[in-house]
Amino acid sequence: MTDKEDPKKGRKSKGTSKEIFGYPISIFFIVVNEFCERFSYYGMRAVLVLYFKYFLRWDNDLATSIYHTFVALCYLTPILGAIVADSWLGKFKTIIYLSIVYAIGQVAMAVSAIHDITDVDRDGTPDNMTFHVAMSMVGLFLIALGTGGIKPCVAAFGGDQFSEHQDKQRRTFFSVFYLCINGGSLLSTIITPILRAQECGIYTKEKCYSLAFGVPAALMVVALVVFIVGSGMYYKAEPQGNIMLDVCKCIGFAISNRLRHRGKQYPKREHWMDWAEDRYDKLLIAQIKMVLKVLFLYIPLPMFWTLFDQKGSRWTLQATTMDGNFGALVIQPDQMQTVNPILILTLVPIMDSLIYPLIQKCGVNFTPLRRMTVGMLMAAIAFVCAGLVQIEIDKTLPTFPSASQSQLKLLNMGNSPLTVNLTGVGPIDLPASQANDEYVTIDGDNVIISMVDLEKKIPLAKGKRQTLLIPSNTSKEWLLTDDLIAKPEQGSNAVRFVNGMDRTLNISTPDVHVGLIGSSLYSNYSLVKNGKIIFTIMSTSQACNYSREFGFGSSYTFYIPENLVIGTNCQNGITATEDIKPNTAHMALQIPQYFFITAGEVMFSVTGLEFSYSQAPNNMKAVLQAGWLLTVAIGNFIVLIVAEVAKIPEQWAEYILFASLLIVVCVIFSIMAYFYTYINPAEIEAQFMKKGDDDDEDDKKQLQKGMEMVRRNSTGSHSDDDDDDDERKKTKM
Repeated sequence: MTDKEDPKKGRKSKGTSKEIFGYPISIFFIVVNEFCERFSYYGMRAVLVLYFKYFLRWDNDLATSIYHTFVALCYLTPILGAIVADSWLGKFKTIIYLSIVYAIGQVAMAVSAIHDITDVDRDGTPDNMTFHVAMSMVGLFLIALGTGGIKPCVAAFGGDQFSEHQDKQRRTFFSVFYLCINGGSLLSTIITPILRAQECGIYTKEKCYSLAFGVPAALMVVALVVFIVGSGMYYKAEPQGNIMLDVCKCIGFAISNRLRHRGKQYPKREHWMDWAEDRYDKLLIAQIKMVLKVLFLYIPLPMFWTLFDQKGSRWTLQATTMDGNFGALVIQPDQMQTVNPILILTLVPIMDSLIYPLIQKCGVNFTPLRRMTVGMLMAAIAFVCAGLVQIEIDKTLPTFPSASQSQLKLLNMGNSPLTVNLTGVGPIDLPASQANDEYVTIDGDNVIISMVDLEKKIPLAKGKRQTLLIPSNTSKEWLLTDDLIAKPEQGSNAVRFVNGMDRTLNISTPDVHVGLIGSSLYSNYSLVKNGKIIFTIMSTSQACNYSREFGFGSSYTFYIPENLVIGTNCQNGITATEDIKPNTAHMALQIPQYFFITAGEVMFSVTGLEFSYSQAPNNMKAVLQAGWLLTVAIGNFIVLIVAEVAKIPEQWAEYILFASLLIVVCVIFSIMAYFYTYINPAEIEAQFMKKGDDDDEDDKKQLQKGMEMVRRNSTGSHSDDDDDDDERKKTKM
């Protein structure tokens, strides 16, 4: 047994932990907790935008806006969590309390997705959507509070479990810790879309969002239980006060003090933060100055996150209009997000061990700020790729009628071919038992249809697609059907049957019951999955099978002719009309954009954190972490502003707009980085503390001297060249 002491309180900690292979047993509970929590978060988030669109029935813009509002909150609440943990509750209690909030939020999300709760008429659609929206919004708020609040605590709490002599084990722990983050993300984005694609329900089967949210909720409960089980073994440091509050107070005092001394009679200060010297320690002020230099560079960074986090919203919605058939494997639209963690696990070691050393051997000083600039360019290229993919998708989409137009298709239910004349269109040849291939667009409220010995005036509905059923006996009633004016959702296929026989037919599949269709009537649309579907057509005691291979997002009208012989097989007797073509743009086209956005993430995000930590004093790293997370939150707010305000009609144009904005921001950032001088905070602090506070002017000279020395030995330069001018240039962007 090993006892640890709280070095700041001078007393023994409450918990003790045995060691295995030099590692405290307590860290294994923390690692399992992190894996389950990340699985819970990323699993829920993977299907979230589709839940908004297809369950809550929101449009693309609103679904995108709420998604990014949620993500932004997840990156704002860590600041609150850090303050609570460091100032009042401590890391352990903060993790426990906020994990309970987190688990409640996940359960609320799972409950909100159970359609049977308010489905009174049992048609598969909730009758009280207000309940589901309210539950989901409460759940998302609690999740954002929980996941964000524990984010700054768990890793630091794990690091607290190690003694001073366990530096090697501590480094290994953090490697395993971040591996668990990526592992949880990868597995959850594979599994939860599969769960979502299942069908569940007490009365009516629908897409199983409740299961897709329920499993992450269960994992969060497991994470909480596992963390509590290890409670007796943890080292629990007492709260020591929050440096972020001290920094904010110091900056606030400097500003207010400066505003109170605006007259010419007051001597100018070298830096506006020097106005805080009346109350605060000069070393703290010097440290804040170093942090502010880095925070100034953060100003353009939110634009990168504006693009990056759209892979979970706009890109997922883009994938719903694509073909996910990869042969033996069918990919769900939300599963394409797994490409990101897979590429991260691949690219990080490749970049560190191959690309960066190769660039250095070529004589290029690839400084951290240069890496971040290239990362931003990579993200812009990714959105150019997304725009090109969207253009390919748009080519495959049907042209639906405008509000002042109608579209009409004619179905010949007879056994002989017909030639039909439409006013303003001309003659249309209709083969026996078939319809014309394309819809005819008509301006007006009606159309006159004439044949050899017949003329009819057909009223049309503006803004709609319709099919006119022309019976074999033209003196009978002509029926006009309402057709789909949008692609079937979630990659499903919409099918309906027209019964040309003189008897009632019953049509079904193993998963879908189309229903009874009377003579010369048609069925409602039924949604079927991709792949081979076998329809069973029954008439009294006779039955036959009709099979069809389906893709994604198509719509068909199947006509059963009056002379069909129902036997063992009626494959050749039924005619099919393709009303909406299936998705032909393959999901594989998204791989390049995922590659570029992930390469950009590796060069921008990983390098950015490394750069920030190297440029800040040890006691200020939490402040920079808070600033970094704030850039992520602001980036997500930018997305919802563009989605709700800009209202760009063409999606590809929105992608190009985002890419253009990032390129502009990238140029601004490169200019800012060019004038940035890399520093070594430890050396500056050491030089600053050599002198006492007796002579203010001497202190400033000493600090200036330290700054100049560090500039000559900048951490941003990796060259051994002794030429001072060359060294100075190499520290620039």
